[in-house]
Amino acid sequence: MSLINRLRVVIVGGGAAGFFGAIACAQANPNAEIVLLEAGRQPLTKVRISGGGRCNVTHACFEPAVLAQNYPRGGKALRGALTRFQPRDIVTWFSQHGVELKTEADGRMFPITDNSATVVNCLLNVAKDAGVKLRTETPVMAVYSAKGTEENGRFEVELKSGEMLKADRLLLATGSNPRGYKIAKSLGHTIEPPVPSLFTFNIKDVRLADLAGVAVKTARVRLPEAKLEQTGPVLITHWGLSGPAVLKLSAWGARFLHDRRYNTSLAINWLPESKIEALREQMQAVRSQLPRKAIGTSCPFPIPRRLWSRLLAATNIESEKRWSEISNKAINQLIAELTQSRYQITGKGVFKEEFVTCGGVTLKEVQFKTMESRPCPGLFFAGEILDIDGITGGFNFQSAWTTSWLAGQAMAN
Repeated sequence: MSLINRLRVVIVGGGAAGFFGAIACAQANPNAEIVLLEAGRQPLTKVRISGGGRCNVTHACFEPAVLAQNYPRGGKALRGALTRFQPRDIVTWFSQHGVELKTEADGRMFPITDNSATVVNCLLNVAKDAGVKLRTETPVMAVYSAKGTEENGRFEVELKSGEMLKADRLLLATGSNPRGYKIAKSLGHTIEPPVPSLFTFNIKDVRLADLAGVAVKTARVRLPEAKLEQTGPVLITHWGLSGPAVLKLSAWGARFLHDRRYNTSLAINWLPESKIEALREQMQAVRSQLPRKAIGTSCPFPIPRRLWSRLLAATNIESEKRWSEISNKAINQLIAELTQSRYQITGKGVFKEEFVTCGGVTLKEVQFKTMESRPCPGLFFAGEILDIDGITGGFNFQSAWTTSWLAGQAMAN
């Protein structure tokens, strides 16, 4: 291929999706001229800070149909895409490029170095070796569909400096940056309004006050109005509640909670693995077997003692009382507090530095075999600019790897 006819590819966004799309395209077509534009001073900032600086690369779920169930929005569209590039493929890819991953007990996968710099340096080096031209501090102001012959390029990319770049293929991998949405809209796409996903709950309640750091291994959290629930670990924080179950519920309830302005009722079952009748029998057994024991120091259930004391206080049961002094009515009230307590969400926090949004480019306007735009041929999408978001655990990075790999392969042709 002559230099005159080299395929010109411009990628907007220097995050995980932008880099991996650039690399996939360059490796599939070594003759392509690929320019990667990053508005900030440093690329891959989200990769650097994710997972507490360890980078949760993906999740050890290798069955696409099961994996797709971890995406509150986009799971159906991703299902086919994940059959073409899934966690096993990204694990292999990184291994081939000198980065070994390990699996933790909850399925999250990290580099064995426990350092996100390992992943960042790998992507930087592979992109450089593949001939990708990275330009940082290069914001894109607008993109125009170029008029004229195919040889002149399908797109003109206007930079903040006033420079214009021509491109035969354009990949938008701008994450949840409003400018990315604006460009997509200008090229004929519909944008689902972006709202936060993956966040903690602000709850001011005397039952949780001063319990920051207390964790419950298994609890069920429910949004009664939305008929949504999640079960898993819950962490009490200075501002309310966090932990995997809360974060998953925030993802599935993202639009509902946004519409309610993050003010709604939350139901908690602190003992979801036990039926109410079994709990009653357990308490009655303790009452008969340990009648002289103080209730506050002899909790028969797998919840932290400090939380147990607060729940006793919420039902007006003094911790110093002996089990023999507890009536059946008090037992029923305590069971209700343990399994059906209501708390009021009054706002949202953030989950560490991992800002995730739902919303973005409407999925029906994208061909998921190639990630190419339906209304604008030659335009491709990858990552969080799409109306796709996953729960916590490496799923958002996996959707970025999958969509950008498909886009990179398709753009190379």
